[in-house]
Amino acid sequence: MKSALTWKIIAKCSRTKARVATLTLPHCPLETPVFMPVATQGTLKGVTTKQLEEMSCDIILNNTYHLGLRPGQELFDDVGGSHIFQNWKRNILTDSGGFQMVSLLKLAEITEEGVQFQSPHDGSLMLLTPEHSMSLQNSIGADIIMQLDDVVASLTTGKRVEEAMYRSIRWLDRCIKAHKNPETQNLFAITQGGLNSELRKICIQEMIKRDTPGYAIGGLSGGEEKDIFWRIVTLSTDLLPKNKPLYCMGVGYAEDLVVCVALGIDMFDCVFPTRTAELFGGREKYPEWAVNALRSVNIELLP
Repeated sequence: MKSALTWKIIAKCSRTKARVATLTLPHCPLETPVFMPVATQGTLKGVTTKQLEEMSCDIILNNTYHLGLRPGQELFDDVGGSHIFQNWKRNILTDSGGFQMVSLLKLAEITEEGVQFQSPHDGSLMLLTPEHSMSLQNSIGADIIMQLDDVVASLTTGKRVEEAMYRSIRWLDRCIKAHKNPETQNLFAITQGGLNSELRKICIQEMIKRDTPGYAIGGLSGGEEKDIFWRIVTLSTDLLPKNKPLYCMGVGYAEDLVVCVALGIDMFDCVFPTRTAELFGGREKYPEWAVNALRSVNIELLP
């Protein structure tokens, strides 16, 4: 595939698989390892783009499914993409919408064609196919766009995991074919296979044949035991190309970030920081369990 990024490794750890690199994307270069805060619908909760720039944030994440619902593809075509829409001059990565197969499972129907979602806002239907996901992401204009993958919860076992893995490979081919802007937007493959090492190996072997600009590890960080999670991550980084950025999706706990960097991961995202900040953003939002937990260690929340 064509690539709209350059990747230069600056230093490698002598004892782990950690590395420091410069990832140059269309809007600006950034240093990795990097954590990408999540601006699901084009904005981070309670944080302005100027504040993000002052914090030296060089890349944020938008969500294709939610932006496709509101404000919709037509607006992005009219204004010229999400960078203009949200007044953000640095890089954007868009999640394809695949994660909503888990988070909105009760509202989704999955077939080989794609995923039909019922809007949580008004009940209207959206058929998100690999082709439609690419079209939306092309209109949004993100620097890194993700393939639509068939996502199952990490604790799922049996035939459904194998089905999702093979379907993700087939959907990657459809995404590659439908991607209209490879000169300006980087399409990353997402490896699947659950907690099954053999399925992970098969998926990785197939996806590296497609030679995408970068690779993501999907379908983890969903409640599985830490040691199992980390084993799948290190298996994946052993097999994935060493000369491309590697992204572990949905990881945001501090200990996971440190361990996964040592295991060779370069990029992360998670809603945990912004959701935690929102949770403790005002006294009326403090849940009783949080108040009691903090009081147990002699911490009183300020009004």
